[in-house]
Amino acid sequence: MNFPERFSNLPPYAFPRLRALLDHHTPGGDVVHMTIGEPKHDFPAWVTDVIVENAAGFQSYPPNEGSAELRGAISDWIKRRYDVSVDPMTQVMALNGTREGLYNAAMALCPEQKNGAKPVVLIPNPFYQVYMVASISVAAEPVFVPATADTDHLPDYAGLPPEVLNRTAVAYICSPANPQGAVASRAYWTQLIQLAEQYDFRIFADECYSEIYRASAPVGALSVAQELGADPERVVLFNSLSKRSNLAGLRSGLIAGGPDTMKRVHQLRAYSGAPLPAPLQAAAARVWADEAHVTENRALYQEKYRIADQVFDGLDGYMAPEAGFFLWLPVEDGEAAALKLWQDTGVRVLPGAYLAQGDGTANPGKGYIRVALVAPTEQTEVALRTLRSCLY
Repeated sequence: MNFPERFSNLPPYAFPRLRALLDHHTPGGDVVHMTIGEPKHDFPAWVTDVIVENAAGFQSYPPNEGSAELRGAISDWIKRRYDVSVDPMTQVMALNGTREGLYNAAMALCPEQKNGAKPVVLIPNPFYQVYMVASISVAAEPVFVPATADTDHLPDYAGLPPEVLNRTAVAYICSPANPQGAVASRAYWTQLIQLAEQYDFRIFADECYSEIYRASAPVGALSVAQELGADPERVVLFNSLSKRSNLAGLRSGLIAGGPDTMKRVHQLRAYSGAPLPAPLQAAAARVWADEAHVTENRALYQEKYRIADQVFDGLDGYMAPEAGFFLWLPVEDGEAAALKLWQDTGVRVLPGAYLAQGDGTANPGKGYIRVALVAPTEQTEVALRTLRSCLY
């Protein structure tokens, strides 16, 4: 039996690698999971009631692009959040989680060639792993651009040579950044959008952590694109209820873009999409429309920021995250630090190298661990103090 070779060089996914590193060792204390970005705060209690009220919808095939109610709620949220008007029927689509959309958007929108050559997909390094597999799936060349302390933990796409930019079809960008917590400023978005206009590539703006921040809401790509009068097809927005509303299992994501962009995405998803069941769409519409629980959730993370800043005060290289819910902590070697922490204390974190590409010191995540601030506040504080005592 023959198998395709296109994915044969994929590295093992981050979490199987972590299990291989840690699971044959005995934890040194009560286990605290700080690896995966899976929020543990409560979601709104009424979500369950909405699902039950709409349970008859499980009998029917749901609309692939999202119900009119859900797309309307998403469109309204985009207007409230970014002050950008998008047509709910032609510029918005519901996703079964943003990972699906980030992958399928590349399938639908990345051309086979750019300026007569193999297209390039720009990816920040470290990065959310679906960006890489999407680029490989469309036979593009993934170009990993360091997002390190030297570039304020955001990729310097403008610094790439013209021969790369002339072949660029898509640029992924995550703001607030996973894993570093850096936020793209208005100036950063302006430079990137103007670069995309100059070299004619699309920006896939992954803003899934946009509602978890310290004081000021992060600027969105759609807002800046509108201010600049950019091509309405230039920016494609992705967001989700997973982080905003602690509903990772609801799988409610969104994609929004220009009408021509969305026609292409809609055409592909008509064949390959996996729509949310109707009762979950009804619940998602209610959740996108509600901001009270988001404010409460944000306050919990703001308290965790305060705790982390206190625990790591004076630690050389500590970068207080601007947004999101990860700490990107400097260590000599991420794998060795994660293993020591597990064996000595039972606290489980992710080596930064597992989220990046490159061998040895060329991997920009090698000297870091990623710590997810998703556990209850008291448990988070104890675990962070344990971590500092063990590793520093």
